[in-house]
Parts: sequence; structure tokens; C-alpha cells
Amino acid sequence: MICGRRARPTAEQPRTPPDVSGGPRRPGRALKKMGLTEDEDVQRMLRGSIFRKIKSRGCPRERLFRLQEDGVTVCFEGRFGRTRSQQSFSVMHIEGVREGHQSEGLRKYGAAFPEQHCFTLVFKGKRKNLDLAARGEEDARHWVQGLTKLMGQLQAMSQPEKLDHWIHGVLQRADRNKDNKMSFREVKSMLRMINIDMDDVYAYKLFKECDRSGDERLEGRELEEFCRRLLQRPELEELFRRYSGEDCILSAEELQDFLRDQGEDASLRQARAVIRAYELNEKARQQDLMMLDGFMMYLLSAAGDILNQEHTKVHQDMSQPLCHYFISSSHNTYLTRNQIGGTSSTEAYVRALMAGCRCVELDCWEGSDGEPVVYHGHTLTSKILFRDVIESIRDYAFKRSPYPVILSLENHCGLEQQATMAQHMKAVLGDMLLTQPLEGQDPHDLPSPEQLKGKVLVKGKKLPELWHEPQGVTSLPHKEEEEEEEEEEKLQETSRQRSLQSLQEIKPLQAKDASQVAPELSAVVVYCQAVPFPGLARALRHPRPYEMSSFSERKARKLIKEAGPALIRYNTRQLSRVYPLGLKMNSSNYNPQEMWNAGCQLVALNFQTPGYEMDLNAGRFLGNGRCGYVLKPPCLRSPPGEGPHHLALHVRVITAQQLPKLNREKGSSIVDPFVRVEIHGIPADCSKQQTHHKLNNGFNPRWEETLSFQLRAPELALVRFVVEDYDSTSCNDFVGQFTLPLGSMREGYRHIHLLSKDGASLSPATLFVHIRCKRL
Repeated sequence: MICGRRARPTAEQPRTPPDVSGGPRRPGRALKKMGLTEDEDVQRMLRGSIFRKIKSRGCPRERLFRLQEDGVTVCFEGRFGRTRSQQSFSVMHIEGVREGHQSEGLRKYGAAFPEQHCFTLVFKGKRKNLDLAARGEEDARHWVQGLTKLMGQLQAMSQPEKLDHWIHGVLQRADRNKDNKMSFREVKSMLRMINIDMDDVYAYKLFKECDRSGDERLEGRELEEFCRRLLQRPELEELFRRYSGEDCILSAEELQDFLRDQGEDASLRQARAVIRAYELNEKARQQDLMMLDGFMMYLLSAAGDILNQEHTKVHQDMSQPLCHYFISSSHNTYLTRNQIGGTSSTEAYVRALMAGCRCVELDCWEGSDGEPVVYHGHTLTSKILFRDVIESIRDYAFKRSPYPVILSLENHCGLEQQATMAQHMKAVLGDMLLTQPLEGQDPHDLPSPEQLKGKVLVKGKKLPELWHEPQGVTSLPHKEEEEEEEEEEKLQETSRQRSLQSLQEIKPLQAKDASQVAPELSAVVVYCQAVPFPGLARALRHPRPYEMSSFSERKARKLIKEAGPALIRYNTRQLSRVYPLGLKMNSSNYNPQEMWNAGCQLVALNFQTPGYEMDLNAGRFLGNGRCGYVLKPPCLRSPPGEGPHHLALHVRVITAQQLPKLNREKGSSIVDPFVRVEIHGIPADCSKQQTHHKLNNGFNPRWEETLSFQLRAPELALVRFVVEDYDSTSCNDFVGQFTLPLGSMREGYRHIHLLSKDGASLSPATLFVHIRCKRL
């Protein structure tokens, strides 16, 4: 045991400065930390390769693709022609790499190129896939393997390491003459790139302090020192000193005090484990001591994240009936853009499923050659084959989550093509398709997600079967009232599009009598039998768990307003699905929170339309390993039950770090950021408050403002942190956001990693806050 402060090491605190000296003349320096400097695949990527971009329009053109020395950026440009326009993308924004013809684009337009020469880059967020064909198999293999290695290394990086790479990239862009030296003019350019409008006098003073050689150029260690000063976190240094005392060295006992104040496991054993995991100085680590850099490393790690890391895995009880869960659900899943003239694509299903969606919609229409198609009927949206959709669902249904996927069929096909649909589902999905009730399952209760792991369920109409009809009632299902409403909306939508007929004549395929159900299709419907809504009174008297009804957002709101408590009781026994109004030509969404408040499970949204509604959806399903199923709170599973505990929430917004520039073009302005905290829950809890804005600082703005909220139903509440750029003359511009359930939010000093409008990471952009909750 260490007795007294004197026994502590006096070694200089180790730092990990940005790798700033590896410009074009010294390739590979930025890759050294990743251990890939000598890697054969990465070396090939650094030298560059010629690929053809495969697109739906025009002849595939050759482009030179080259990995930059930062190990993160890939640049490509036209190799031939009078002009060269350079574009780039970050490896950090790649979701996955697919070899061969494993994308819709390559299957349709890449047949002329050998499969071994082709691969697809799938990006996070809404960016389109990049389909590429190499000149040879070897080039394709090197890039697929190299990108996979880089993605793995980048994912494993700590937040400080990501920051180093980010700064390195900025330095490379700012070093205009590529001499690995920075003039004051270049330094000023760099500051604007990273969202700092620093006073010229102060900036030059800092520049001169770091210019040890006095040659009006920063290079090597001088540049490292300049960046180190920029990256200082005064608020973290103040917090560290508060617990460490004057000597600025934290003992295990002092760290234990900090962990206790954080509301975490505050045993001495845990404090020592934290030191061993995050302290950078070997001598300090051996003596169970933590220095400032180790403390900062800890707070920037997953351990310091606002999201409870236990909730990044499935941790809830998954053995309750399906109706006891919120289920991530998509509307018009096939669309990539709006529902009037957008493109239909199997890739939209892949993206939804990989985002944790567990209920996808298929609008099925009569197609040519006896093959049913999926598209938005009576519109200019393109068509895709039903079979292709089912194949994509087979391939991606359970890559993100093992829990059941529901296919919500909107059927406009006649009996013959309905039978074809059933045949395709059986042939393609095989044992994944549930065609019989589970053996021994109580007919009065739905099975659980755990029981249905790896299964695909079909939601559709079913011919009457005596085994599920109580009291001998048999009736052939009529056309759903809600389907009629949705179809009427779509017909009105068509009339509003008459002006488009001068561009392209609309000839909608007339559905055959879809009120008839083919026996083959009826046979694959088990637990999600679509029926007209019988009304709450009748449904509560005679609950039929295997039947479910769909409601437009308008009808759902009406039910909630007129009979909210009864609707909650209904949703404890049966599944209900809510969908957006069909008249929304831009495929906009509705606020899903009011539907969740009523216990509705399948609250379907247009996944292709970013906005706060999709932020809430992502936040709702963040808290159970993003598996697409979240257990409803007790008050929605067995009402009335015990009421929720009231809670006071206090959010101290301290600082932000490395906020992105909204406009990267030359002369773009620095952001004036402010932070808004929104509570989305029951109506009485819905509230929002915001900080003041900070002028011309998107790099390290500091607020130190506390926002307070009182919540009556915290179990249903979502907390959304939003950063916007203040504008006194027009609407504020969105910068970034992060949304999570209140129950998944940790107290204490926490970092929030911001996301873009379409849900992609804005790393290294963060907020630093202090959270305090108190039961009332």
C-alpha cells in the first residue's frame, strides 16, 4: 500500500499526441498505431487501384481509388477527361463490405463483370451503396480485406485515438503545400476547419509559443504541442483536481469517491480495476494511481458514456407474450425516398433489418409473368419482385437480432399470385417460416420473442378455422376497414398526381379481388391474423390474441382521446399496428410516443425519412441491445397496477467538443451552438429547455447551465439531446442529436456521442454533461 503522497511517481504525464508528421512524404505513419503499416492489403490501397462505379444510369466509368495516409479517408477521381473532380469518403462511415454480386445494384447492372471482381460498400445512415468492379480479382480481394481490417481497427479505437486521427486529417487538409510545416495562415485555416473562430492576437500568441525554432513555421513536436493545447479540456482538469487534490494524482481511494458520486460500483476493488484498465503511466498503474490522462481516457471511454453499457446487450425478460413488447416497425419498407416517385429497393429492407427493425411491410400487387411485385400502388415508384424481397429478408432477418420478424402483407393480388407468394415464402425461407402454432402453446396467449427466435411470421388474412374460433363463431374476414381507409387515401393521392401524367402516364395495376384469400397464403398466417377492428368493447369482452388490427395515426389518436385506458387494456392481450396517413406525399412521420403511451406495439414509421420521429424510434429501441423488442413498463402490461414513481431530472450541460461544420465550403461560418434537452413521454411530462448560444465556437463551447424537469411516468420517457446552430434571422440549423430512454441513462459526469440527422456517428463530436435524478 502507498503511504503518503511522496511515494507517488513524478514522471511526466504521458500523452498521446495527434499523429501530425505523417504527410505524403512519410506514408504509413498514421497507420502505425493500428499495426497496419506493413500490411500488404493496406499497402495496395495506399498505392491506389482502378475501379468502375456500377450505377443504374450511364456507362460505368473508371475511377482511381486511393487510401490516404490517415488510414481513414479514401479519395477517388476520374482518371480520364479534361477535368478531374475529387471526392472522398471515410472508412469510419462504412457499415459493411459485401463481396461479389451481393447488392441489388450489382445483381441488376453488374452482370457484365465477373463476381470475383466486384464488391459493395454499404454506408451508415442514408448514403447510397457504392458498387465497384475491379480490373482483376486480386485488386478486389486486397480492398475487401484491407477495408475490413481498417474498419475493425477503427471500431476498436478509443475516443482519444479517434480524435488523433481526426486532427491528423484536418492538418493534412490545411497543409496546402504539403511540406509537413504549418504557417500561421495555414494554422488559421485549420482553426476554421475545426470550427474555431479564434481571436487573431490570441491565435498568434499561441502559435509563437509553440514555434520553438522561430522560423514562423510549426512542424513535428511544435505542431504536436499546438494541437495538444487546442485539445485541452479545462473542465476535466478541474474535475480531476477536485478529487485528486493539489498534487493532481488520484489514489484508488480518491477514485472510489468519484465512482460513488457517479452512482456506480464504488468498491476499492473496482477503483483499482479502473486504474489498471485506463491509466497510461506504467509506474502509476503499478501503484494503483491515476493521472490526468488516464482519468480523461476513462471518461471518454464506454465506461463514461451516458448510455448504460449493460443495456447495449439484451438484458430484459424475453419470455413474455409478444403483446408485452414494443416492436420496431417499418412502413412502406421498400421505399428509399418519398412514396410518390421514389425508388423501391430490396436494399431498403436490408437497411431496416440491420437497424433492428422487426416488422417490415410489403405492398404486394399483380405483376407480369405471374410474378407478384412490391411497390407503392397507383404511383410512380419503381417495382421490385416479391421473391427478391423475400430473399433479402432471408439473408438479413437475423443478422442484427435473433428475435422474430413479422412480414406485414398489404395484399392486392388475386388468388393465383397469392398462391405464388406463399410458394416463394416457403421455398425461400424454409424452416424460418412459421406455418403452425407452437406445440403446447396456450391458445389464450401469444408466444414470446424467446420462443419465436429465428422465425418469420406473416401478418395477413386467414380463412376461418374452428380451432381458433371461440364459441363456434365462424366468419370469412371482410376487407379490413383500415385497409379500405388506406386504399382510399392512396386513390386520393393518385388524383393529386394528375399533373405528373404529362411526364409519364400512370396506369395503375388494378388489384384483383383481394378480399378473397388463397388457402396457400392463409396457411402461413398463424399468430398475426389481420382482422377489422371490432371495437374496444367487443374486443375486451372476447379477446383473441392471435388476431390483430391496423389503425391509421388519425384513428389511433381518436381512440386514445376517447378511450385511452380501454385501448391500453386491449393492448395487454393483443397486438395492434399503427401506420402513417397515406396522404403524406413526402413520406413524413408522426410522433410515435403518443402511440407507445397507449401500449401500441407495432408503431410503424417511414424508416427512409429522417427527423425527430425516427430519432425517438432509434432511442426507444436503443435500450435492449437494439434487438427490436423492448419490454413495455408494468403499467402497460397489467393495468392499472402500481403507478410509476415521480422523478426530478437535472441535466447540467457543461461543454461540447469538436462539433461538425455545417457548411464545409470556403468562407463558411463558424457555428453558434446551443443545446436543447427534450423530454418525450406522457403528455404531462413532455417538455423542452435549452441553453444560451455560444458565439463562434463549435470546437469547445462551454455553457455550465442546468436544465431541470419533473416526470410523472419516467418509465415511458425518452430524453433527446439536440445541438443546433443559432440563427437570429431564420430557422436554427440542426447540428447533431442523441436520444435514449431515461431508464438507460446513467447519472454523474457523462459524455454523449452525437449522431447526424440520418443516425450516423458524428465522431469525435460529443457533449459533456452531469446527470442527477431524484425520486419525488
